[in-house]
Amino acid sequence: MVKSLDEILLGEIDGFRELGHKFLTGEVSKMDFKGASGGMGVYAHRNGKELMIRFRIPSGVARLEALQFIYEYAAKYGAETIHLTTRQAIQLHGIDIDEVCEVMEAGIKRGVYTRGSGGNFPRNIALSPLSGVEKDEVFDVTSYALAVGDYFLQKIYTYKLPRKLKVAFSNNAEDASHAGAVDLGFLAVEENGKKYFKVYVAGGLGRNSKLGLEFPELIELKDVLYHVEAATQIFISEGDYQNKSKARMRYIVDRMGAEEFMKCYKEHLEKVKESQVLTLSVNEKEYNKVGSKTEVNSSRLYEQKQDGLYSVYVHPAGGQLSLSDLKLIIDQVREIPEAEIRLAMSEGFYVRNLDGQEAEKILELTKHIGGDSRLERSVACIGVPTCQIGLLESQETLKEVITYFKEKNFTEDVLPQIHISGCSNSCSAHEIGEIGFCGKKLNVQGEVKDAFELHLGGRLGLGNAKLADYCGDILRESLPEFLYELASDISKTKKDYNSWMEENQPQLENILDHYIIK
Repeated sequence: MVKSLDEILLGEIDGFRELGHKFLTGEVSKMDFKGASGGMGVYAHRNGKELMIRFRIPSGVARLEALQFIYEYAAKYGAETIHLTTRQAIQLHGIDIDEVCEVMEAGIKRGVYTRGSGGNFPRNIALSPLSGVEKDEVFDVTSYALAVGDYFLQKIYTYKLPRKLKVAFSNNAEDASHAGAVDLGFLAVEENGKKYFKVYVAGGLGRNSKLGLEFPELIELKDVLYHVEAATQIFISEGDYQNKSKARMRYIVDRMGAEEFMKCYKEHLEKVKESQVLTLSVNEKEYNKVGSKTEVNSSRLYEQKQDGLYSVYVHPAGGQLSLSDLKLIIDQVREIPEAEIRLAMSEGFYVRNLDGQEAEKILELTKHIGGDSRLERSVACIGVPTCQIGLLESQETLKEVITYFKEKNFTEDVLPQIHISGCSNSCSAHEIGEIGFCGKKLNVQGEVKDAFELHLGGRLGLGNAKLADYCGDILRESLPEFLYELASDISKTKKDYNSWMEENQPQLENILDHYIIK
């Protein structure tokens, strides 16, 4: 009798529990445990005693039932917060191995999975969080992202990849899901009245960041899974299983060259088409809720393409959402007909499909959770003291910046969202941010200091993508003052950030000269 997915995943838990206890007693090394635990969606904290579990929220489409489940177990284990990630997942930190296994088992039984949310597996499929309601979208790509996520999940326990595989779907040229900078990205386009996907292959952030190579032809919507399987097969066939630091798909391009890689990719694509039937057919969701207008203005309020309907953005600082606020959101959204929650790529979430009065209520109820400026809605990875491989305290650094601006009573919204990564792994996506920081340790006049690489000018978008320029290193202790001086100068000129950057290079260089470590 063929076992179901749930039966297979449930059957893995006892063995993992045993391994976890051996790790905690020192019988299994940290690296050996990490090699197994990642694939279960579990990682040890830096202290080697506590653990984190990562729940797959499919493409950030957060069902209330899943959020309620996570709330119940987080409360049971005494957690004060959950962490919203930069890839539309939810992490629960500071639990032990038995709690990990308990919540994993309960989650499988309630349709909330962790398998493959870490380790060398296809990760959660990224999705533009406003897909389906955004005013300037080409078309709603939600169903395609969910279909690919389910395709991976149904055989998640079978994959033997060199390292992780990231796939993303964007609904327009803004590329909110980072499709142009992941292993496989699909971006919605329209040509001569027909819908297509533009495909990007072998991008990725972190060490040796690369934008994806553009597949030379637009592809039919029905052919998505052929490309998913082709990307998987070229990764398995050509990826480096020996050297972990060179095991991402972008290193295959480095080895082969772009032209040869694309030739090889096309060969794998043809083989998949010849050997498998993977034609995809999905239905876009219809939004028929009756709307009503609101006169409220807020930087967190987004008018949907559906008349009289809105989405409200909520951003807990650093993605750290308190359990009391999680319960508030669940309880409020449950009472709003047809309302939805979508996790973003920025450690926040949208409450969607609200009429004007409902949007006003959600704005008011969530105003205490995050700030109204882009700076206060910045992104910081979990960092030290939680992350095993982190170098600096990303979360604390972000708090220091926000506190500094409050102490200076600076409330103008002149800086863009900043991205703070505690190391070069780029969990905050600092290379594609307008202002990005990457943690490191530096020897400064014989003393080891906390410092951040400064990256400026990163961006994504159709025909506009660019990795940020590395501009030098700044001491962590100087970071708030540096950003404040930058903001103050922009404020004086009455220009927006991008205009100031283009037109005031001498002033930028003067500021950098003061803060960059020589």
